[in-house]
Amino acid sequence: MTEIVTAFFGQLGFDTFEETAEGVDAFIPQRMVNDELNEAVKALEMQFGFTYKVDVIEHQNWNAEWEANFKPVVVRDFCAVRASFHKPITDVMYEMVINPKMAFGTGHHETTYMIMDVMQNLNFDGKTVFDYGCGTGILSILASMLKANYIDAVDIENESYLNTIENAALNNITNINTFEGTLETIKGGNYDVILANINRNIILGTLSDLKGKMAKNGQLIISGFLSEDEIILRNACDNNGLKVMEVKKRNTWLCMLLQ
Repeated sequence: MTEIVTAFFGQLGFDTFEETAEGVDAFIPQRMVNDELNEAVKALEMQFGFTYKVDVIEHQNWNAEWEANFKPVVVRDFCAVRASFHKPITDVMYEMVINPKMAFGTGHHETTYMIMDVMQNLNFDGKTVFDYGCGTGILSILASMLKANYIDAVDIENESYLNTIENAALNNITNINTFEGTLETIKGGNYDVILANINRNIILGTLSDLKGKMAKNGQLIISGFLSEDEIILRNACDNNGLKVMEVKKRNTWLCMLLQ
């Protein structure tokens, strides 16, 4: 029943789900909460017999939280992510220094980790890359280190837009073109590799447009959805003529490589 209820919540606009010992936490931007949404949730409660409570997550200074709890992230001998206040990590091929401020994407989350893991086996040399939902810019920075020709990166959040620029400079990266806005902000296309670490609903809603921005034989890495969403994502890929080349799972999260 959990999968069915989660699917209905996804249709209502909830964009992130996390399994807990008590059930499932479902997240939605506070600006989308209104009487109509509340009535729809109550109707689902009556239909399926679950109970729920509503919590408002206060806006946090994620940079302070991150500095207090952050430990370097290491993806085998491939790459590492550390803060500027950590000692250098020398036993990996690529080391990134990330100071995230209010943006998402330090490598700790399963989705970011898996995308970096997939990137290890792709050829970025001389390629064009699009980072959709760039957060801290961590994936764009790694793509540049892997010798991508240039990278276009976009995020709807101003904090992420600014943080990507700052972190690129921190890593001496000069070939990332950063934009603030939605997918429609990016007018170009013909990208060899597209990186999309967002959430299920946005991926499903933009998959056709993302395919339209892919070069011939281009590759698309998507993440930000749970293992229970795999069938939904596979069907969407089939409907858009995208072949699933690889699936990675880390805890309850999935990552897919498409071509």
